[in-house]
This record gives sequence, structure tokens and C-alpha cells, in this order.
Amino acid sequence: MSRAVLLVEHAGPLTTVQDRGRFGYLRYGVTEAGPMDRQAFAIAQAALGNPDDAAAIETTIGGVALRCIEGEVTVASVGGGFHCFLDGKPVGAWGVFSLREGSLLSVRPGYWGSWTYLAFAGDIIAPAWLGSRATNVLSDFGGQRLAPGQHVEIRDAERRPDRERDLALPVTSRPRQEVRVVLGPQDRFFAPETIRRLLTESFILSNEYDRMGVRLKGPKLPIVGALDMPSEAIPRGSMQVPGHGDPIVLLADHQTTGGYPKIAVLASVDQDGFAQLRSRDSVAFRAVSAEQAVSAARTRHSALQQYLASLRQS
Repeated sequence: MSRAVLLVEHAGPLTTVQDRGRFGYLRYGVTEAGPMDRQAFAIAQAALGNPDDAAAIETTIGGVALRCIEGEVTVASVGGGFHCFLDGKPVGAWGVFSLREGSLLSVRPGYWGSWTYLAFAGDIIAPAWLGSRATNVLSDFGGQRLAPGQHVEIRDAERRPDRERDLALPVTSRPRQEVRVVLGPQDRFFAPETIRRLLTESFILSNEYDRMGVRLKGPKLPIVGALDMPSEAIPRGSMQVPGHGDPIVLLADHQTTGGYPKIAVLASVDQDGFAQLRSRDSVAFRAVSAEQAVSAARTRHSALQQYLASLRQS
């Protein structure tokens, strides 16, 4: 059985092993986790012909450096506008290439994007929890955070020269400066003028940004009236507003329940693009109906599935 072993020489904060996510446990208070940019993750796996439930390494602008100390393996790098270097020479940040024993792969932040993925032609060995290797960073269950000195083992590692190529960067993979939202379910706790400010003024992503969510800075969104809502389930992309009036958009590792009013929910079709925004980036919001959000999601899903199929066959 072939294997490759990678030594972690550098790993920025929030560099983790992730698979598609941990589904079916929200009712028990367990978040799905999984990739922050689900489209980029899927493209990385498809570029190698991997199964949908394969795991990958997710890193953010802190970057990662991996040295192959045993074996060889083909790697797909996908997500954001990062810089990748193989033994000090640039390689396609959206591309497929191979590591040999002694090779050093470095991933560094580029001009845009917050998250990128390294998928491998093989199976990352990492702890599973509730049937998933997605790392929950709040509990550290499943998968693992990467830290310097650790080894990452790839089981059934292959070198796939037939897969090595540059990948096209779909326009839908770029950050979204305008994001569609569906108002509610607690927009009744906000004055019409507050709703207008949400939809006509810009917000800045603050430095309070991690896999759980990001706080936005901009016009305050004050709550009016007495809160009579119980704690309830929270979907990914919810924009909840605490008493200080700064909205918080909840992301992959969001809590599963909460009692703050949610003024809106990001349309799922724009959630990956929102996640690729960086702290201090500006974003605006545009209201759409639930029906329009569903229609856009179905159209995007169909187009993505066609693209993934073409990658798997090439």
C-alpha cells in the first residue's frame, strides 16, 4: 500500500483538516463544520477524481508549508487568490501538481480571498467523529488542526501526471461585494429605516472573523421593542444582531441555536463568495425573495455539477 507523509513546517491559525461536513446532528447541538468555501472544496476534489467525502487541508491567510518526507502524491490547490510555491518556484494557485520526496509546498496569501484548499490523490488519515473528519474548531473534535512539527499521512497516495494542469477560476469563486439576502425571520424587531440602512449602505468586515462568523462594522441596526422570541435553530448564513447593533454573519462553525433576532439570512448561492471576503473588505446587501434565492441556488448547483463532472472526466 503506497503512502505519502508530509511534515508541517508552518501552519497559520485555522489550518485544519475538513471534509464535506457533519450532517444530521444540528438537533443535538453539533454544527456541520466542513469547508468555509464549499464550491472551492468540491472543485479541488473533482480535479483529482476523488470521492465527494474525501478530506482536504483548509488554510486561511496565515498560510501553510508542507514538506514531503516520504513517497509522492498529486495535489490540487483551489480557492481564493493565493500564491503557491513548489520548491520556491511559483505553481498555479488553481492547479494540480505533484510532490516528490523532499518537495516543499508553500501556500501564502495573495491579493484576495480568505480560504484555500489542498486536496490529495489519496486519503488523508485523520480522526473521525460522528462519521466525519471535519474539524470543529470550537471543540477540536474530528479531523485535526495542523501545527508545525506534525505529520500528515496520505493513505493510498498516487502520483497522477494525467491530472496535472492549471484550472480555470470560475467567476463565481471570487468574493462577493454585493450579497443577496432573504429578510427575516425576525425582521419585525427592526424599524423600516433600519431595514433600509441594511439594504442601501455598505458594511466592513471586522477583524473579529473566524470559522464561526464575522462581525460587520457600519450603520448600527438597533433592535426595537421587547424581545419575545425563544432560542431557536440557526442556519448557516444567518445575520443575527445583538444589543450593540453590529450584525454578525454566522458561518461554518456557527452555534446551532440562539436568541438574538436575525434580521436576514444570506442566500446560500452567495455564502461561499461572502466567506472569501477578508477583514476590512466592504460588502453591501440586496434583498431577494425566498423563491428567488431557491431558484438561484438551483441554477448554480446545476452549473457546478456540470463543471465538476467535466473535471472528473478530464
